[in-house]
Amino acid sequence: MLPPDTSGVQLSPDEVARFSRHLILPEVGMEGQKRLKAASVLCVGTGGLGSPLLLYLAAAGVGRIGIVDFDVVDTSNLQRQVIHGTSWVGKPKIESAKARILEINPHCQVDLYETALTSENALEIIRPYDIVCDGTDNFPTRYLVNDACVLLGKPNVYGSIFRFEGQATVFNLDAESPNYRDLFPEPPPPGMVPSCAEGGVVGVLPGIIGVIQATEAVKIITGIGTTLSGRLLLFDALKMSFRELRLRPSPERPVIEELVDYQEFCGVGGTAPGQEEAGAVPTITVAELKTVIDGRLEDVLLLDVRNPQEAEIAVIPGSVLMPLDRIESGEAIEDVRQLARGKKLYVHCKLGGRSAKALIALGRHGIEGVNVAGGIDAWSQEVDPAVPRY
Repeated sequence: MLPPDTSGVQLSPDEVARFSRHLILPEVGMEGQKRLKAASVLCVGTGGLGSPLLLYLAAAGVGRIGIVDFDVVDTSNLQRQVIHGTSWVGKPKIESAKARILEINPHCQVDLYETALTSENALEIIRPYDIVCDGTDNFPTRYLVNDACVLLGKPNVYGSIFRFEGQATVFNLDAESPNYRDLFPEPPPPGMVPSCAEGGVVGVLPGIIGVIQATEAVKIITGIGTTLSGRLLLFDALKMSFRELRLRPSPERPVIEELVDYQEFCGVGGTAPGQEEAGAVPTITVAELKTVIDGRLEDVLLLDVRNPQEAEIAVIPGSVLMPLDRIESGEAIEDVRQLARGKKLYVHCKLGGRSAKALIALGRHGIEGVNVAGGIDAWSQEVDPAVPRY
């Protein structure tokens, strides 16, 4: 990107005091701080990655910040989405983020886009900004952000997290830079990569990766240091180790000429997590399951295919724990066959995706059953509120 035009930019006395630790850095100085004030950054997502990103972009003195998100703050977010607080639960994330940003830096202009980023609006939303920071958690939106940045010539500061591992890089810094399609030429099959809601994530991890993304954005704006363009930084929190992989443009990378339907491109068809797999097996609602259990519990086997750690949090009374990995490996097939003999088999997980996978695996061995749509999460909401949600 070209350096922001600072010809008409001045720092007020308050800003000089506020950013004094930047101003005394030879690499930043007055000109670098003016570039930050003149710059505009769009952050897609105000979740685990977006939270530290936005906090540190605001604290650094970025003059204009755009936020794209349409979610509301949930209690389960607070373990890692540190820009939000308890008083904001149930309220829009973008409003929560704006309030916190203005507490940190009242000189910042904050633009809010309370909408999903789509092929219809992405170019319009991204066009006014110098840099895009990708804080999303799904493949369709990542491909959309990437392709829009390529079409508009915008740097894309990328990060992703899962459980204890994260990665970060800078895509599309210039015409010779790699982009997201060099890292993932094809999206993985739907359901192959579990979401954080199913796989979990240690709360500090998005803080580390998000701060790295913010660092890269500041360096790009001020023109200092060496960016991660062409390098994929991998972080393992359990080992507390970093390593790098070289990333180069592929000669086979498709030319991006327009935005497409990214739900269709990624094979998810706009379905919620688990619905793609669930559509392949018979399904029952939690209300219907409750009726079945109340009528003839002795004739029913309710199999719980979540992990043991999840079962420590909450269970549906009468269910039998049989983790999905034991079923998919074949280890538990005969155990399930014995347990299900003479009974109607119902299978549940947290949301319905893993239980559908379990039924597909069991079906290969001649064991048929019914998937519980929405899993224990739906049971907590619709049948028994005493069962904790997580």
